[in-house]
Amino acid sequence: MSESEPVAEAMVDEFDTVAWWTASAVAELGEDHALPAACRGSGSPAGLDWLATAMGLEPGTSLLDSGAGVGGPAEYAARTYDVRPVLAEPMEGACRAARRLFDHPVVVADGLALPFGDEAFDAVWSLGVLCTIEDKQTYLEEMRRTVVPGGAVGLLVYTRAVETLPDQPEGNSFPSRIELLAALEAAGLTVLDEKPLADLASTPDDWDRAATEVEEVVERDHHGDERWQNAQAQQETIVRLIAEELVVGLLVSCRRAEPSTG
Repeated sequence: MSESEPVAEAMVDEFDTVAWWTASAVAELGEDHALPAACRGSGSPAGLDWLATAMGLEPGTSLLDSGAGVGGPAEYAARTYDVRPVLAEPMEGACRAARRLFDHPVVVADGLALPFGDEAFDAVWSLGVLCTIEDKQTYLEEMRRTVVPGGAVGLLVYTRAVETLPDQPEGNSFPSRIELLAALEAAGLTVLDEKPLADLASTPDDWDRAATEVEEVVERDHHGDERWQNAQAQQETIVRLIAEELVVGLLVSCRRAEPSTG
């Protein structure tokens, strides 16, 4: 999500306020709950593994996570592939939560105007964010700008599988697969591979259990708060759309084109 676009109240509630509450719940339950809770909604371990492998992440790779949330996927990549992640996230509550949960550089930053130089990273990914952005073209161009020529760009995008959704979650703008591919091409990104998230193994039971326990603590402490209620309604709408296969999670591995020598 971008600070330079109008931000729906429900999105602020979910990605700012509830993000900080999540970190506090993890502190109560224990560090073993941090990674599952922080990866909720950003893909299963199987999805992250598919994307990391498709992108060619390896030890020492500098990885920018644009729209990093509370930092779960970046932490997973650091633990599993020994990459060096940097987190950029527009919501201050999420940034504070990421700092509290994981020891990686994190900056409050707008994905439409990233505060990094050109070609600053070996790779960049963005998970579950593009559907919250109206100006998708600029967002993708910023990802391309910050990665080296030939560098890997990865996305998890929730795409619209029908022309019109029966219920549009506040602050979301789901592209169709065709619209997504066109936007990637226009941004100068070459698609190498793609995979529906549903085709991969689901989240392990122990991860689901840990993440659910964190959510239960947040609900216990904040269920009477309108901000929790707004975020919960938002989440339930998206889960229903995915369950009915009206919205499909799509993993995409791209490369920034090499500069022309002609």
